[in-house]
Amino acid sequence: MFFSSVTRGIAVPVLGAVLLSGCSSGGRPELPAAAFVAGREAPSDQYVIGPLDQLNVFVWRNPELSAKVQVRPDGRITTPLISDMPAVGKTPAMLADDLKIALGEYIKDPIVSVIVENFSGTYSQQVRVVGATEKPASLPYRANMTILDAMISVGGLSEFASGNRARLIRYDKQTGKQTEFRLRLADLLKDGDTSANVKLEPGDVVIIPQSMF
Repeated sequence: MFFSSVTRGIAVPVLGAVLLSGCSSGGRPELPAAAFVAGREAPSDQYVIGPLDQLNVFVWRNPELSAKVQVRPDGRITTPLISDMPAVGKTPAMLADDLKIALGEYIKDPIVSVIVENFSGTYSQQVRVVGATEKPASLPYRANMTILDAMISVGGLSEFASGNRARLIRYDKQTGKQTEFRLRLADLLKDGDTSANVKLEPGDVVIIPQSMF
């Protein structure tokens, strides 16, 4: 009888700990670990122009039609002879083709190039980090970017951050649904657990809650 009562006494707290650990992750899946440096750098998806991007529009042999412009908040640009050209959501090559067609009404066979000089990008190409961090920010996505890179850019966790309760929200363009993943930022940044470093994708949102105590 003594052995049975002791067993029950041990089993209850152990069971409670298991249930508590399951609740702490909120049932969210974890992403696979990422290397700190990619074995081979690979390009990401084509860059899409966003509001406030700085563009260099070059028209060959027509310097008077070339210009450095900033994409307006409404997503359009103005260049010589073209007052309102939609730019947001296009790749530089797509915008160059549209400018070529528009300028074709004034000059014969224009050759147009568009170079992005300062990048902001659309929200779908940024990584946003919000909550209990030193500098919440929207970061332009870079190829092979990891959560460690993002946390360095925002200054790490704040004093009262609950890093292991952080979550990553990722939107799937194909299904139109978003999925939440568990992050272990405290394990990564405070304990040096390399398995907690994960790869990011354009459009990811990282939310870091504060500790309850």
